[in-house]
Amino acid sequence: MFKKLLMTPGPTPIPEKVNQRMAEGMIGHRSGDFSELMRRIKPKIKDVFGTKDDVAILSSSGTSSLEAAMVNLAAKDENVVVIVSGAFGARFEAIAKTYPYNVHTYEVEWGEAADPADFREFLNKLDDVKVVVSQACETSTAVLHPVTELGEIVKDYDEDALFIVDGVSSVGGMKFNMSESKIDCLISGSQKALMLPPGLAFVAMNQNARQKMKDNDLPRFYLDLNQYFDSLDKDTTPFTPAVSLIQGLEAVLDSVAEEGLENVYDRHAKMRDMLRAGLRALDLGLLVEDEYASPTVTAFKSTSDELSHIKDELKNNFGITIAGGQKHLKGQILRIGHMGYMFPSDIIVVLGALEGILSKYRQNDYYGKAIKEAQEVFFNDL
Repeated sequence: MFKKLLMTPGPTPIPEKVNQRMAEGMIGHRSGDFSELMRRIKPKIKDVFGTKDDVAILSSSGTSSLEAAMVNLAAKDENVVVIVSGAFGARFEAIAKTYPYNVHTYEVEWGEAADPADFREFLNKLDDVKVVVSQACETSTAVLHPVTELGEIVKDYDEDALFIVDGVSSVGGMKFNMSESKIDCLISGSQKALMLPPGLAFVAMNQNARQKMKDNDLPRFYLDLNQYFDSLDKDTTPFTPAVSLIQGLEAVLDSVAEEGLENVYDRHAKMRDMLRAGLRALDLGLLVEDEYASPTVTAFKSTSDELSHIKDELKNNFGITIAGGQKHLKGQILRIGHMGYMFPSDIIVVLGALEGILSKYRQNDYYGKAIKEAQEVFFNDL
């Protein structure tokens, strides 16, 4: 018997105080108690999204926030650009192609970040683009795009063009400032750095996006975000919400405030740096260059057989669950999530396990090497 450690890029571990809050008992979603809960949550969640505007809360998966952003902010026959550098960029592309838009795909090598100069050239060759979509962190590759530079390029192209950013695996784990990064719409889900079970989606919009949404006559119903923002003004939701998850959300936001947002972001960056240093000491290749390495998930490379052995040994002998690659990266990488309710001590645990697994598998002495490198990163930053 051993304690289980969930280190996938989502879902992620849930703090005990959040579980306790979700188990307190149901309240009526049309009651004064629920309205008061929403009234307390509204200002707190704005800080996490880096905005002064409201954040809509949907009871659905993170994918629904992608589709909601698209169907509300792009009108029929408009030109839409989607940056695709992995599985979730491809998902956004698939969503866009479901609707009557003219979709233009900017392809990026998986494991690499969008190159601002090249993207500017790509965008400037297109006429009348109204919406540009990018991930902040592409979860399938652990790459972090230069979102602020991309936002500036979009607004240089056309000040009225909208910039939508998928922050599902990054909101809560890295700092956002929607205004500074020229982000019109930032979306996320509950099950990653926000330390909740799956089931909530979030959409933050500035006033320019809100106006475009109001003017957009493309049909939608449950995903019509006008209803959500209108309901927010009354401290409620348009449809039956996931009440327990929203109760847990308040506990998450209170915990984040207690730790301090900057401290939360520093913790995530430190875990990334510790893990990458340790993986290098184990002679494991990193998929993403340091400059574009995500603070919430790390991908490493090896042979297919070794990766399969590592993943199985971590799960079967140490109770540590990590994730494999997706699409054509399946069997080529493993991904370790380090977001939300995760701490530097957890990085030491997984690196210690990897030392033993690889020492035995490769018949080489790695004991203490990865942990030493990780400890140096940790203590040098104190």
